[in-house]
Amino acid sequence: MNVDDPGLADDQNVSGSSSAMSTSSSEDSEGEELLRNQYLIPDIITAVMQFSSGLYNRQDYHTSALSGLAWVLELLGGHPDRILCELGVRRHVFVLLLSKLRDMGHKDSREVKLEEQLSIFLYTSVTGLSIRHVGERFQWANNTIAK
Repeated sequence: MNVDDPGLADDQNVSGSSSAMSTSSSEDSEGEELLRNQYLIPDIITAVMQFSSGLYNRQDYHTSALSGLAWVLELLGGHPDRILCELGVRRHVFVLLLSKLRDMGHKDSREVKLEEQLSIFLYTSVTGLSIRHVGERFQWANNTIAK
């Protein structure tokens, strides 16, 4: 093959110009993609910051002045119909159940007294509320209530 061959020179010019066009068009698409990414990155950063803010800016959830145990003691010392309405048993039945549980070897847990544990069970049985609602009433986390 002769380099001076006019047919070969035309083929090289055609292929050279097409590769120049493909380079130009790939540079354009890369530029467009880069431009799109420049607008997308701030949105991604904002979304990540909003999601993670709950992990760093913690706020206590159970902040009621009346704890679960305080509520139970209020029920035990209050009007007799009130404990019946809230826990479904009269005061003397509650005290008897508590005594039987202690006789069977049940004790206060590290965080929750037996009186409150029994009240949580009875309150849940009477009301049929979800763990989340019972946890709000007794000011305990859901996993504590579910035990």
